[in-house]
Amino acid sequence: MKGIKKQDLPEKNCVVCGRPFTWRKKWEKVWDEVKYCSEKCRRTK
Repeated sequence: MKGIKKQDLPEKNCVVCGRPFTWRKKWEKVWDEVKYCSEKCRRTK
């Protein structure tokens, strides 16, 4: 993902709140499994 502009990063919608969130470096290896935009939404399931 090096050299990619922020606007070109992959994006998903949170399954709880429906807000879009973009790819983060810490999710690089688990991006397919990420469902929630934040810890709060993950706890709310």
